[in-house]
Amino acid sequence: MSTGPTPLEALALELLRIPSVIGAEADLAAWVESWATERGLHRVVRAGDNLALQPRPFRAGVPRLLLLGHLDTVPKSDENTPRLEGDRLYGLGATDMKAADALILHVLERALETEPRYDVAAVLYAREEGPFDESGMPEIVAAAPDLFDGTTLAIAMEPTDNHIELGCLGTLHAKVRFHGQRAHSARPWEGRNAIHMAAPFLSALAALEPRDCTYDGLLFREVCSATMVSYEGARNVIPGGFEINVNFRFAPDRSRSEAVAWLTTLVNENVGLAAIEAGDVTIEITDLCPSGRVCGQNPLLATLREAAGEGLPTRAKQAWTDVGRLSEMGLDALNFGPGSGSQAHQVGEWCSRTRLEDARRVMEQWLFA
Repeated sequence: MSTGPTPLEALALELLRIPSVIGAEADLAAWVESWATERGLHRVVRAGDNLALQPRPFRAGVPRLLLLGHLDTVPKSDENTPRLEGDRLYGLGATDMKAADALILHVLERALETEPRYDVAAVLYAREEGPFDESGMPEIVAAAPDLFDGTTLAIAMEPTDNHIELGCLGTLHAKVRFHGQRAHSARPWEGRNAIHMAAPFLSALAALEPRDCTYDGLLFREVCSATMVSYEGARNVIPGGFEINVNFRFAPDRSRSEAVAWLTTLVNENVGLAAIEAGDVTIEITDLCPSGRVCGQNPLLATLREAAGEGLPTRAKQAWTDVGRLSEMGLDALNFGPGSGSQAHQVGEWCSRTRLEDARRVMEQWLFA
């Protein structure tokens, strides 16, 4: 492994040196806008801290490929100076997903030099790491709708370890609140213990088995878990309130409304003796992201597999990405990127230089060979 950076790695290091924690992507968006303008891309659209980039005019009758990456990272957790060490490219967001963002820019620059097999455009957007409704994606869709209209295939270049990952799970977060009555812990009969009220529902959650769903031979596992709790009280107080954050990861055969209905039924059927009065148990949906459709028969997916040979295994996306949002927009979309899922959001985050180079070779073989 060379100690010096390749041009692609140098570009990734430039992106890594510009902090872009979620909600603070303006500096990086400005840098990318300047980079694209200086190179003379056919079209550069900026809306807020989101960018749509098109290297050449679209050709009549030519399939269109849309590459997507997000500019934001999770908040800083350690000192992780952007650098190369052995096979690793280090830095906050290296794997999720600035190495892939650099690859997107590299493909656009190559498309200026050589006419690609397909028409190519890209979107780099802000606030992906937060709630679905706060993403910058709708802003850039509104500013450049024609880049999405007519797209044959969209690729969210999220971390997949250079696997093709089809579809994605939807994700629902809800606060399930149990409303009891405070009392002194020496006299619990004077109150209603909200933690105890939640016991039947927690037992039902613990007993849930994953629901397996298969599409095009790919297995998705639907799961529902309690992930956080909070309560009202102290160690000598019978708590008057208890709240559970429930995260439901639902399969591609459920819509968002069906996912909400399923969780509502689960809560209502397992309240048991907790609900003495109406309103003792309430549900607040705090985030709701659609599942992603499996586009296994897309013609561009077939040519991608052909160009890559045996180097691109295919699996289901056992998580959520904006493939769900794109599917809800009616687009065929998949996940493919050089980052590693096991490194996303980690202390000392890094991306494999070998995987980044392999992803570059795949994209160039597919689009420019």
